[in-house]
Amino acid sequence: MRIVLVHPAGSNWMPGKKDVSATANRMAPLGLLSIAAYLERDGHTVFVHDCLGPKASPEPGVNVDAILSRKPDLVGFSATTSGFPDGYEMACRIKKQAPGVEIIFGGVHVSALGARLLEDFDQIDYLCMNEGEQTLAKLASGTNPAQIPGLIRRENNRVVENPGQAFLPDLDALPFPTYEKLAGFPKGYNLPLFSYIKAPGATMVTSRGCPYQCSYCDRSVFKNRFRYNSAEYIYEHMRYMRTRFGIRHLNIYDDLFTLRRDRIAHLCDLLAAKPLDMQFNCAVRVGHTDDELLEMLKAAGCLMVSLGIETGDPDLLEVHKPGVYLDAVKDTVLRIQAARLRAKGLFMMGLPGESVESIRKTSDFVMSLGLDDMNMAKFTPFHGAPVWKTIADHGALEEDWRKMNCLNFVFIPSEIGSRQVLDRLYNEHVKRFYSDPCWRKKFTRRLWQHRHSLWRMARHLPDMLSAMRSFENPPGEKVRSDLTCGPRA
Repeated sequence: MRIVLVHPAGSNWMPGKKDVSATANRMAPLGLLSIAAYLERDGHTVFVHDCLGPKASPEPGVNVDAILSRKPDLVGFSATTSGFPDGYEMACRIKKQAPGVEIIFGGVHVSALGARLLEDFDQIDYLCMNEGEQTLAKLASGTNPAQIPGLIRRENNRVVENPGQAFLPDLDALPFPTYEKLAGFPKGYNLPLFSYIKAPGATMVTSRGCPYQCSYCDRSVFKNRFRYNSAEYIYEHMRYMRTRFGIRHLNIYDDLFTLRRDRIAHLCDLLAAKPLDMQFNCAVRVGHTDDELLEMLKAAGCLMVSLGIETGDPDLLEVHKPGVYLDAVKDTVLRIQAARLRAKGLFMMGLPGESVESIRKTSDFVMSLGLDDMNMAKFTPFHGAPVWKTIADHGALEEDWRKMNCLNFVFIPSEIGSRQVLDRLYNEHVKRFYSDPCWRKKFTRRLWQHRHSLWRMARHLPDMLSAMRSFENPPGEKVRSDLTCGPRA
């Protein structure tokens, strides 16, 4: 079968402002690349069309023409919440031009909402729930759709949900993702600015699932079961990236990279014994790092460790990320930096229960940590997250899927007056962090290390300036946030 797998562009910025997200960070669609490799191993002809890729057009019609030029029998879309509308628009165009092509949608948005999508969007033939490799392989092989686990389909003008698909028991049995199917890879794809020293860079995932239940996290695809690649598989994957594509830096996007300490310690031993001349970044959770492991990560080539912190208000932390405490966060940041690794904090603004006071506490806490980098997301309630069930009880929600990308405030907590207040507080915090003299001094000392990022900024200077202006408060009434007053007794 001829199959085209599509990554829709979606909405990745703020309405009314130029989308420069791909300039700052363009990631390979790893889920689609894994499915493509699985299908290709089964003998199918597979193409990957990344609408966010460096050579893709921003026009839906041009992308549809490119998809249909492959003469597909099946087109699969992997969609986030903000990407689903664009994906469906392309699906409608495909059906109009080539009615015989079958359309299947998968991804986290599909797994969270399920059958209602097939009821509401009639140009979709199938939905793929949870992991896609086995379900799509059976559909492509000609198996009767009624006999394919994990598939939602139509039968006699009604929507039918098949039993769920069992998870892949052994991730080491998967072939490496087909990065080579991306036009312009690797140089056309880029990691976040100043997050790496060596280039080119790429992304990797070495596990699926998470046993924790943070309120804001959508676990619709992989659920709470934690599965992972072995240290040997990861090392060979990294070696493949180095030798096949010349990759010098990897961002590993596991939710819990160090949950199984033994596999990471073994991986570090392999990387130290047989260096690949690569660096990498990874994310950890408080409680899953110790001094010895941090030293091992450093010796293996780790540059930066990200830590999910979310809020500096202990009451909000207890509700939304139970089991994590501010004192432990401070201790973990200190130990990361003591191991000569960079520490990046990941935060969220606008959680249910958020107030001007809790935002001030978070901003003060961020400034007290001495972080090397920081990311503040705008809280977005996704359909598959635990908090979705009660979100209406805690504030006002604008369920505009295009805006649900963690870059727009679609939820306004009851304790906050308006979206304008949240936007102002957000902008003030971002400016506070990046204008801090201590952070600037640290950044300046490393500036030449980041010449690849500086060159990219220079090449796209108008876009970079546009992005910076996105964090300027519009003229008008000032909001007293007191974010710049520093910690209070």
